[in-house]
Amino acid sequence: VQLVESGGGLVQPGGSLRLSCAASGSIFSINAMGWYRQAPGKQRELVATIISGGSTNYADSVKDRFTISRDNAKNTVYLQMNSLKPEDTAVYYCNAGLVTRPSYKYREVWGQGTLVTVSS
Repeated sequence: VQLVESGGGLVQPGGSLRLSCAASGSIFSINAMGWYRQAPGKQRELVATIISGGSTNYADSVKDRFTISRDNAKNTVYLQMNSLKPEDTAVYYCNAGLVTRPSYKYREVWGQGTLVTVSS
């Protein structure tokens, strides 16, 4: 099972980016999916999460600017980031809590990360 992120890059302040993360492999079900980020010299922090039923949770710093969504049929989670600020610069990591076949055990999986740079 692996998570593959895409969509990072360089954007000017006030701009937008959309991150995608697709889960693949022997997956039975996916519970929560989310995005975390780690800026240089800082600890990894929660950005947003979404559970299978659609309920979402956001860090205060991104509320009203970022939107998390998921396509359960595609095992994919998205992060639409608007009104980006220089302080949003970080490596963004995708995370998923899922049950795999054939063990049917719950496990947590991380993506490799995608760099988002907000700079003029």
